Amino acid sequence: MFRPEYSYMEIIVGPMFSGKSEELIRRVKRAIIAKQKVFVFKPKIDDRYSKTDVVSHNGETVEGHAVANSVEILKILENEKDVSLVAIDEVQFFDEGIIDVVEELVDRGIRVAMSGLDQDFRGEPFDITAKLLAKSEFITKLQAVCMKCGKPATKSQRIVNGKPASFDAEIIQIGEKESYEPRCRSCHEIGKKKNRKEKVWKD
Repeated sequence: MFRPEYSYMEIIVGPMFSGKSEELIRRVKRAIIAKQKVFVFKPKIDDRYSKTDVVSHNGETVEGHAVANSVEILKILENEKDVSLVAIDEVQFFDEGIIDVVEELVDRGIRVAMSGLDQDFRGEPFDITAKLLAKSEFITKLQAVCMKCGKPATKSQRIVNGKPASFDAEIIQIGEKESYEPRCRSCHEIGKKKNRKEKVWKD
């Protein structure tokens, strides 16, 4: 039986290598131990470690469903009853519809836990994540360790051929250690814009 009074939305954010997926998996496994009905989803675009399962950088894993868009989540859950928890990994890669999907699930009495990047490689907010942060009842913001100085890292540094990626590079690029590393605010670097026009101020 659904208990709407116990439903809520929570999100785990931070840079790459901060343990977001690991935290999400921990919540899933805790619910499974309590014999609760759980469904786990991730965007199909993220197939770094597995085509369907959610896998953290340190090898923790949990079975899941890879979906092409947010509507597929509702289709999979359409005839399911007594679902206690829906977990969504890499939420920043979903379409705008994920916001309405999550709110609908919470309104049904289902707890929804999400994890994802809060900033892109330039340090700008991911729009989807920012909106979900505003709507969530619980927020966990994690830090990694800066690979240059060892301070708490809140940024994801994209490296291309040993240099910081250009400001104009594609926002969504699935990467791993070869193309990203955690950085603190001071050590985070952004390549110059291509064809950047200088502003000329006139009195």
